[in-house]
Amino acid sequence: MQWEEVREKFPDKWVVFEATDAFSQEGFRCVEEVTIIDRYDDSLEAMQRYKELHRNEPSKEIYFLHTSRADLKIEEKWVGFKRWG
Repeated sequence: MQWEEVREKFPDKWVVFEATDAFSQEGFRCVEEVTIIDRYDDSLEAMQRYKELHRNEPSKEIYFLHTSRADLKIEEKWVGFKRWG
């Protein structure tokens, strides 16, 4: 499903979804296709579901966003750790 379809089907909702088609470009993750996992009125409930899914299946590309967002261009933030010794 494309983001425009999601926005039409679930207006003014928080959605938890898996990115099924995405690519990186200039420091952003551009998501083209998604599979909706769940939808919520409350951002805290959506975040809890996201955390649960991410913890149980860390290899999947899971997000939660509000459908008022116009596009799925998500800034990539990398956190790295340097090990000494």
